[in-house]
Amino acid sequence: MLNFTPLMRRWAGWRGAKLDRLNAAAVQERHLLSLVGRARPTRFGADHDFNGARSVAEFQARVPLRRYEDFWDGYWREPFPHLKDVTWPGAMPYFAVTSGTTTGRTKYIPCSKEMIAANSLAGADMMGFHTRNRRKSRVLGGKSFMLGGSTNLIEEAPGIFSGDLSGIMAANLPGWFRGRAFPPRELALLSDWEVKVARLAEASAGEDIRLIGGTPSWLLIFIDALADLRGVAPNLATLFPNLEVVVHGGVDFAPYRRRFTELLEGSHAELREVYPASEGFIASADRGDGEGLRLNLNHGLFYEFVPVEELDTANPTRHWIADAEPGVNYALVLSSCAGLWGYILGDTVELIDGDAPRLKVTGRTSYMLSAFGEHLIASEVEAAVGAAAGEIGASVSDWSVGAVFPEQTGELGGHLYIVEFSGTGVSVAQTAAFAARLDRDLCATNEDYAAHRAGGFGMKPPEILPVPPGAFAAWMKSRGQLGGQHKVPRIILDPELFANLRSFVS
Repeated sequence: MLNFTPLMRRWAGWRGAKLDRLNAAAVQERHLLSLVGRARPTRFGADHDFNGARSVAEFQARVPLRRYEDFWDGYWREPFPHLKDVTWPGAMPYFAVTSGTTTGRTKYIPCSKEMIAANSLAGADMMGFHTRNRRKSRVLGGKSFMLGGSTNLIEEAPGIFSGDLSGIMAANLPGWFRGRAFPPRELALLSDWEVKVARLAEASAGEDIRLIGGTPSWLLIFIDALADLRGVAPNLATLFPNLEVVVHGGVDFAPYRRRFTELLEGSHAELREVYPASEGFIASADRGDGEGLRLNLNHGLFYEFVPVEELDTANPTRHWIADAEPGVNYALVLSSCAGLWGYILGDTVELIDGDAPRLKVTGRTSYMLSAFGEHLIASEVEAAVGAAAGEIGASVSDWSVGAVFPEQTGELGGHLYIVEFSGTGVSVAQTAAFAARLDRDLCATNEDYAAHRAGGFGMKPPEILPVPPGAFAAWMKSRGQLGGQHKVPRIILDPELFANLRSFVS
């Protein structure tokens, strides 16, 4: 296969120099006004007087913050799937199907041709960051393996399709990249995840894979299946000798870091985090592992940052890249070239101080666990789970936590962590040590949690329920959400959903 990496490196040098010269605030304001100008003829543009929106402040004064449900009920439900000139000009050709990670309800996110082009550019930038950092890269001398959902799209109406975002992007791959993408179409179309993993493991045996990417938990399932098929220990240096980069995103990586470190022993591959969403490709790591993700400033998205504690107030403060501050926990808000305007994404982020706008994902706006007033945010819980796993020398494949309420007078409520450990499992003593470290770290990082745990007055200690390997995959399968874009919910706020998980694993 012809090695395209030298061409990518030359493009990345030109592109990188251009990105480095950008004035972030000027680019974002210009980008927003361009989006607003395109959408003036739409129903949404008329409703919000886009003709009079000539600055960021004027846009914010006209467009209130909205969640997905507000757009669906107010603009999309009635004409679906024929969204023509509703919130974006022209007919919407695609809808990315996703589900809420706390409730499981299906969402249809509009995906325009402009958004597909923006996502493709963001993917090229990610590849460019890799080649800039790795001067001897040959990543495009082989194939790139993206472990996504089924590319089999549903035709909702003539010329209008819905499905996993990975399927939408696979149907619109740039011509130069199609011969370098794995898996082939007949395997990518498979929707049965278990069959798909087995077939992919078999088919990838003879392929020169240089890049592999996906959600960490699904990548681990695939790597274990591939190792079993070949009868070798799960090690990426053995399975893919020419592998250069493992692209991961979608969930907090801390609980998986130990396992991937083991998988990468002896390999010359590196980790590269990305921040893609069904609503747009937001950021990619342009430096080393753990140094933050660089915002995609001119990729069809305008970003606003709302202090998390103000999100549900009557008049929340709406910062943008010109005045947002590093180190503050913000709810991320998007306006996009697919007709999202002041859209509350549901993620929380912190900006990182530096020469270019970078961020780290801290959790979900709906992920605050506060059944008893403990006010735990996702990043605190995820970090504590990762530290607890390290305390007992174990790796976590998947986990979820929810509240358990008292059933009798005098009982205390608390949190139940359902945890799937990799390998042979953990002992009773290890489980107790895991719970103790988890509790200790949460007390150290969250004053409200510590106050409720003080003296055992308000909450009992966290309980850990270990489950066997494959338990979460089986549960997701039972819900019709196995593999691809679907993520195991971490903090489960819906009592019925948590009860369903507890019943299933018991």
